[in-house]
Amino acid sequence: MAEHESLLIELGTEELPPKALDDLAAAFLRGICDGLAKRGIGADLDHAILYASPRRLAVHIPHVATHQPPQSIERRGPALAAAHGSDGQPSKALLGFAHSCGVGVDQLEKLETDKGAWFVWRTVNPGQPVSALLSEVINEALGHLPIPKAMRWADHDYSFVRPAHWLVILHGAEVVPGEVLGLKSGRISHGHRFMHPEPVTIADADSWLDTLRAAHVLADPVERRQRIHQQVGQAALETGGVPRMDDALLDELANLTEWPVAIACTFERDFLEVPPEALVTTMVANQKFVPVFDANGALTEHFIGIANIQSKEPAEIRKGYERVIRPRFADAKFFWDEDLKTPLADNQELLKSVTYQQALGSLWDKSVRVAELARIVANRVGADAGLATRAASLSKCDLLTRMVGEFPELQGVMGRYYANRHGEPAQVANALDSYYQPRFGGDAIASDAIGQVLAVAERLDTLAGIFAIGMKPGGNKDPFALRRAALGLARTLIEASMDLDLHGSFLEALELIPDSALSAALKPGKDGVVPALKPGRRAVLAAELCDFVFDRLRGYYAEQGFDTNQFEAVLAVQPRSLIDFDRRLRAVAEFGRRPEATSLAAANKRVANILRKSESEGGAALPAVDPALFETDAERQLAADLDAARRDTSDALAQGDYTAVLSRLARLQAPVDSFFDSVLVNAEDPATRANRTALLRQLQDQFTAIADIARL
Repeated sequence: MAEHESLLIELGTEELPPKALDDLAAAFLRGICDGLAKRGIGADLDHAILYASPRRLAVHIPHVATHQPPQSIERRGPALAAAHGSDGQPSKALLGFAHSCGVGVDQLEKLETDKGAWFVWRTVNPGQPVSALLSEVINEALGHLPIPKAMRWADHDYSFVRPAHWLVILHGAEVVPGEVLGLKSGRISHGHRFMHPEPVTIADADSWLDTLRAAHVLADPVERRQRIHQQVGQAALETGGVPRMDDALLDELANLTEWPVAIACTFERDFLEVPPEALVTTMVANQKFVPVFDANGALTEHFIGIANIQSKEPAEIRKGYERVIRPRFADAKFFWDEDLKTPLADNQELLKSVTYQQALGSLWDKSVRVAELARIVANRVGADAGLATRAASLSKCDLLTRMVGEFPELQGVMGRYYANRHGEPAQVANALDSYYQPRFGGDAIASDAIGQVLAVAERLDTLAGIFAIGMKPGGNKDPFALRRAALGLARTLIEASMDLDLHGSFLEALELIPDSALSAALKPGKDGVVPALKPGRRAVLAAELCDFVFDRLRGYYAEQGFDTNQFEAVLAVQPRSLIDFDRRLRAVAEFGRRPEATSLAAANKRVANILRKSESEGGAALPAVDPALFETDAERQLAADLDAARRDTSDALAQGDYTAVLSRLARLQAPVDSFFDSVLVNAEDPATRANRTALLRQLQDQFTAIADIARL
């Protein structure tokens, strides 16, 4: 056998969960590679490949050594200071250490470090054959897999995600003896369950993939995805339509099949009367079918199923797919027809019987609060308050429809359809759907003004209410999805340029939360009595909510390439609104690219330290700057330039043109540098010292009107 051979490890199982398969395969590959690397086994890990199908996890690694290299071992024993007794004889600790190493004291070495000296035992063990280590490597890798739910089978003590049935470990053409999950390794694999049920003999590690392909198993998930994509496209051509298959559906189809075959199917056109989202949802989520649309984006009566077999009678599979989808579509049509019999607004009264949260009341109570917030927000941003409050009052009504009861993911979408059918204004109907945006990472915010207003009002109430009752998220737990709500709120305010006072908006939302709900978060005292609600409780919660939102924004801006120091510099001055925060941050980032930025940031940091020291020494409040006390030209020049900068930037500052303001303030670098080069701030004369410190306060105020530049 050569010194380096390809290694193939395949674990055959019952059908693995499709949504977990990709993570399982990636973790298996990572575990095998880490295990080899930890043991110093030479291998071309950069070209290791994972393979996975519904019935197997496998790893192929080229150029794996047959033996470990020699292993250097160093064991540290007792310190020299404690290694001998007062009589100079070896202590029990030293003797015990030498005995555990299997040597005499005279064979131990001494290790000198800057922290002391110790006895050590050094030796070199010959490397073991890789074949003797692979079972251990595989078991370690399996033990670290992200298994959703382990199961046991037969009378075994071990467990795995699914029962395991065969194990192949080949190093080149040689079978590596080993045992994993009660299975002894060999070279027998298995092909397609129906198209090739006979055992498959694998000649060597490099021929495994082609051997399985000949047995109608595409073990490479990338190859299966490509085949599905190609076959779906060909099947769609037969229908004259365009398939719609996102990555999530493609991944799941690939993880459900070992030999995918696309089959074009049809359903009755009458079902197209149902909103397409409902039909697509049941096709994709329940049946894993690919919907087909026409050139204008309208759903057609065609769909594509992916079989896991090359059938001699594909028409029979087609009939089966069409038969199984018909009752689901019939249910959807029934829900749609029944829901249309009741105007959406009639569900408002029924919201009173549905609990939103015990302390916060019913969905009706929530709708009332959101409607009031929508009215306030609409008036502030210039939107139609009447339409906004109408949309808010209807925003939860579709939750009581039959369709949303069956397909919860259609909430909002069905609200839009029902509102349109029942004569609600188009802006109201559209808002019932769009206010849920962004629904997921990367999703856009609502594009319509009423939807944006409702999105803000809904999230303000959700965040305020759950914080008020003391159920803010902690660790990985976030049952009310408050982190997503906070980011959605922030993104809507920023990307829609809605200039709202964030703290003030949270206060208004908290004012609508009843005192009884806020008291629910209070713990009873030793006497069992709940303490009275403190008057400032809502203000404290509003501040906590603002902090919570800004914590979400750190990642939002980091993804856009903004530096953490830039973010903190703006956060330090507590901008009133998020759109104002955004303008300041972008101006600071632009300022940071200027050559003067580093010097001025350092100067501002120095100024901050001087002012902090002055305050800590308990000095009186700084006086107004008195030009008569200036002793140097540098002081006079800095004061004059500060006055000029203040005049030049007043209009731009009032208009929020922070880039222009910082561009003008950048010209202060020269007088600031000159001041620090030639002026002693801590002068002996108290009046002169206070005057110079006051001048620096003016300098700091100029910059902190936008951000704390010192943090750069």
